[in-house]
Amino acid sequence: MAEKQSTSQPPQTPQNPPQTEDTPEVGEEEVEKKEQEELPPFEIVEGSRIPASSFKFQFKNVEYSSGRNKTLLCYTVERAGGQVYSGYLEDEHAFSHAEEAFFTTVLPQFLSAGPVTVTCYVSSSPCVSCAASIAKCLKRSKALQLRLVLARIFQWEEPEIRGALRGLRSAGCALRMMRSTDFAHLWKNFVEPDAPVDGEEGVVEGEGGQVGGEFGVFIPWEDLEENSRYYEEKLAEILR
Repeated sequence: MAEKQSTSQPPQTPQNPPQTEDTPEVGEEEVEKKEQEELPPFEIVEGSRIPASSFKFQFKNVEYSSGRNKTLLCYTVERAGGQVYSGYLEDEHAFSHAEEAFFTTVLPQFLSAGPVTVTCYVSSSPCVSCAASIAKCLKRSKALQLRLVLARIFQWEEPEIRGALRGLRSAGCALRMMRSTDFAHLWKNFVEPDAPVDGEEGVVEGEGGQVGGEFGVFIPWEDLEENSRYYEEKLAEILR
């Protein structure tokens, strides 16, 4: 499928005016309210590639996801006739989530044309609200087969999160954790390398040194396999 351009421009975060003696101080609550009113709910990007540095940070399957305050969702939609569509969505701020955007805005256009098989690779598992929305979509759409492949589990210690994941499984969603082959698949099909190193075209810098190729080669981080097994154990415990 030919690549499509972004359907919208990234929202610009409003800048606060410089404080002077003549400028009244604006309270934090008023600033938050103003930003919430001005920012659109999400940005949808289809057919584009994720910057390599963003992918390596947001999809890294660490136990504690400090600083990773957005969700990236890569999807493939397969129709019965063999047509395959793909793209990715990204949270631009904290007031809505990529999962909700996909299941309410992107997926419905495919469901009207018969059975579809959807695979979503998500940097973090859905929150309670998004999990409930996905479960409702599955119950409404009998022609939908869904698999969520997760890099991390969001707040897995919380009973509400654990219950939400069990609810997804009960609604018919297949859940599993990402493995090294999944990260490599995303790197090949969804990632745009960062700027070339030392002016060498087609060469990108990976963790552990330079790597070559049109889009580079995925270099696993040190604890990828260990962290993947850790999360697999946690998911199995939750779904037991």
